[in-house]
Amino acid sequence: MTDAVVVGSGPNGLAAAVTLAEHGLAVTVLEAAEEIGGGARSGETTLPGLLHDHCSAVHPFGVASPLLRSPDLARHGLEWLWPDVDLAHPLDGGDGAAAGRPLRDSARALGPDSDAWLRVFARPSSRFDDLAGDVLRPLLRAPRHPLLLADFGRLAVRPATRLARRWRTDRARALFAGAAAHAFQPLHRPLTSAVGLLLLAAAHHRGWPVARGGSGRITAALAARLAELGGRVETGHPVRSLSGLPPGALVLLDVAPGAAADLCGDRLPPRVRRAYRRWRYGPAAFRMDFAVADGVPWQHPDCRRAGTVHLGGTLEEVAHAERETARGRMPARPFVLVAQQYLADPGRSHGDVHPVYAYAHVPHGYAGDASGAVLTQLERFAPGFRDRVLATTTVPTHRLPRHNPNLVGGDIGTGANTPLQTVLRPRPALDPYATGIPGVYLCSAATPPGAGVHGLCGVHAARSALRHLGIAALR
Repeated sequence: MTDAVVVGSGPNGLAAAVTLAEHGLAVTVLEAAEEIGGGARSGETTLPGLLHDHCSAVHPFGVASPLLRSPDLARHGLEWLWPDVDLAHPLDGGDGAAAGRPLRDSARALGPDSDAWLRVFARPSSRFDDLAGDVLRPLLRAPRHPLLLADFGRLAVRPATRLARRWRTDRARALFAGAAAHAFQPLHRPLTSAVGLLLLAAAHHRGWPVARGGSGRITAALAARLAELGGRVETGHPVRSLSGLPPGALVLLDVAPGAAADLCGDRLPPRVRRAYRRWRYGPAAFRMDFAVADGVPWQHPDCRRAGTVHLGGTLEEVAHAERETARGRMPARPFVLVAQQYLADPGRSHGDVHPVYAYAHVPHGYAGDASGAVLTQLERFAPGFRDRVLATTTVPTHRLPRHNPNLVGGDIGTGANTPLQTVLRPRPALDPYATGIPGVYLCSAATPPGAGVHGLCGVHAARSALRHLGIAALR
C-alpha cells in the first residue's frame, strides 16, 4: 500500500519523503532518471580517480538544516568536512579578502572596515540558527524571533550596492558583493543584500562545508534513511500525469512550477495554473570541471586554502557583470564561482592531481561557449592556471536541463530571485506548497525557502501535507 508518492528524487523530494515516512506513511519516490539526486550528484567527469560534483558543491545551508545534520543521516554516511578557509575573494595584484570562523578573525583582516563588518554580522552570525529558522521557511508566517528578524530585515531589504557603502575598502565591498551575487540578480535591486547577509552569517557561524565523498552522499544518505523507514525509490520512472499515480495517494511534486502545471493538467485551479505558468526563471550557469596538477596557483594566499573562491574583482565589476547577465548580455568578465572541495575532502583527488569545479553566471538560456571567459577569470587571479590543467569537462548551459529538468534555461535556482518571487514563491498563498488540488503539494526549490541543498522545501511541504491530514509534525 502506498500512502504517498513523491515525484523527483532531488534533496527536496527525498527530504519530503523521509519526513512523511517518519510519520508512518508508506512512501514511494519516482525518479525519471536512472540515478537519484537531481542537483546533488557526484562522479568522475575528467580523469579516473577524481571525484567531481555535478551541480551543487558547497553547502552553507545544508549544515544549517536540522534534517541534514541529524544523527539519522550521519549513521548513513553523511559527514560534513570544512576547509581551512570557507570563502575567499581575490582582487587584482594578489590582494583579496576571506570570510569564515571565527568572525573576529575575518573582520580583523579587513583592517579599516573591521568594526563596520562586526556591526553588520555580529548578531546574525551569533544567532544564526534562530535567524535561519525564521528566514528558511515561508516569510508570511509569524516569526519565532520577531526582533531578530526585523533587525536582519532592515538590512536585507536594501540593494547590495547600497549596503556595501558601509565599508570603505575594496576588500570588504568585494567580499560582500561576491556573496550577494549568489542571488543571480542585479545588485542594485532591493533584497539582493539578503542572500549576501545570510551566506556570510552562515560562513561566520557554521562555515561552508562539503559532504565527504561528494554531494551525492547527501541524497544517498536520505535514500538510505527512507529505506530504513520502509520507503522506496524507483528510478527510470517518468511521471507525465497525475492520472498515472495510485488513486488516493498523497502526492508531492519536486518539479518546477511549469512542469507541475503540465502534470496536474485541468485538475489545477485556473488561478494556480496561471501563477505556475507566469513563474519567471533567472540567469543561468555555465559549468566546467578541471583536473589540475598541484592545484590552482592563486596569487592571493587565502585562496589556496579556501573551499570556495569568488572571481569577479571589485564590487563595481561584480555589479556590472550581474547587471549585464540579467539583461541577456554575456559579460566579458562574468562572475565565476570556483570550488576546491578537495581541500576539505582529500579523498576526491588522485595523488597531486585535484578536481576543481567552476561555473560562470550567464544569461538565461545561454547558447554560447563561456569557457574562454571562465579561463580568463581564472588566469587573471591565478596566472599559470592553464599550464596545470590536465583535463577539462564542459557542461554548457543548454545541457543542464537535460540532466535535471528543474533547471529551466540553465537556471540552477529554479526561479528568478526578484523581490516579488523571493517573498511570494511560487504564488501568493498562505500555504505556498498547496497546489489547490486536495492531497497534491509542490516541494521543489520554487517553494520557500528557495534554492540550496538543505531539503527544507521538502520538509516544509511534507509538514503542510501532514497538517491537512491532521497529523502533528514530530519536529
